[in-house]
Amino acid sequence: MSLEQNLERVLARYEELQSLMSTNEPPPAEEIARLAKEFSDLTPVVTAVNELKSVQTELEELESLLADETDGEMRELAEAERGALHETLPKLARQVELMLLPKDEADTKNAILEVRAGTGGDEAALFCADLFRMYQRYSENHGWKFEMMSANEIGIGGYKEAIASISGKDVFARLKFESGVHRVQRVPVTESGGRIHTSAATVAVMPEAEEVDVQIDDKDLRIDVFRASGPGGQSVNTTDSAVRITHMPSGLVVSQQDEKSQHKNRAKAMRVLRSRLYDQERAAMDAERAETRRSQVGSGDRSERIRTYNFPERRVTDHRINLTLHQLDKMLDGDLDEVIDALLTDDQARRLSEMT
Repeated sequence: MSLEQNLERVLARYEELQSLMSTNEPPPAEEIARLAKEFSDLTPVVTAVNELKSVQTELEELESLLADETDGEMRELAEAERGALHETLPKLARQVELMLLPKDEADTKNAILEVRAGTGGDEAALFCADLFRMYQRYSENHGWKFEMMSANEIGIGGYKEAIASISGKDVFARLKFESGVHRVQRVPVTESGGRIHTSAATVAVMPEAEEVDVQIDDKDLRIDVFRASGPGGQSVNTTDSAVRITHMPSGLVVSQQDEKSQHKNRAKAMRVLRSRLYDQERAAMDAERAETRRSQVGSGDRSERIRTYNFPERRVTDHRINLTLHQLDKMLDGDLDEVIDALLTDDQARRLSEMT
C-alpha cells in the first residue's frame, strides 16, 4: 500500500470513528471506550497527515504561480518559499510514515528480564552478573523501577541465573531488542597465563503480561512447595516457603524462593510464568507472520548471537546492525542509548520498507 493510500485510509477511518461516536444510537459503553481510545490514538496522526497535505497543496500552488509569474521580485520570493517547502516536505512525510507503522501492543508494557550464564563456567556466571547490573543501571538512568525477583548465585559474585521486573515508561519498547546471546571476550581473573577466554550469557526480555493477556487454568498447574536453600545447598529457611509451578500444557517450570512467604513466592512465580507464556504466544504469531523474522532485528531468538563485548579492545559490537562502539565501560555502566537507538532506527527502516 502506497503512502497516499495509507493517508486516505487513516482519514477515512477517523471520519468513521467520529460518525460512530456521534450517532443517535450510541454503541454499548465498552465499545464506546474502545472507539474513543482508537480515536484518541489517531488524532495526532490525522493532525500530521493534514499538515503534510497542506504543505503538498501549498507547494502545488507555488509551482503553478511560478509557471506564470514574470515579476522578478515575486519569482525570487516564491522560489525561496518553494525551497523551504521542498526541505520540509520529506521530513513531514517521514514523520507520518513512522506514525503509520503498526504499533506493537506490548511496547507500553513493563518487562521481565532474565539473564542466564551460558558456556564458560564461572566466567560466564560473572559475565551474567555484569549484564544484570548493566540493565539495572540503565533502568536507573531512565527512572524505571528495577526489582530483583530471584537470583541463583555461585558464591564469587556471579549468577547462574537472575530475574528482575522492570517497570516504567516504554520499558519493553526500548529493551525488547536485547534478547539473545551476549558473548564476552576477556582474560578471567583466575587465568594466570593471560589468555583471552570467550564466554556467553543469554538474555530474555519479555513483556510483563497482565491477567487479561493470558488465561491460565488452575487445573493446568502443578504447584510444589519446598524448603528454600542458599549457595552450596544450605538451608536458609525453616519452613516450606519456596514454590515451584509447572504449567503442564507447555512444560514451563518456574521456581521462586527469595521471599520468606510462600504466598509472595507463588505470586512472583505466577508473574514470571504469565510473561513466559505471553512471550511464547507472541513468538508463535511472529513466526506465522514471517518465516524470515528470526534473522531480523527484534526477532527475540534466544539462540541468536547478537552482541560481543571485547574487554582487551574496550569494544562492543552488535552483529545485527554491524555497529561497533569503543565504549565498553560506559555501556556496562548503563549507557546503552546509542546502541538501542540504532536498533530502533534500523527496525523502523525495515518495517517501512515492508510497507512499500
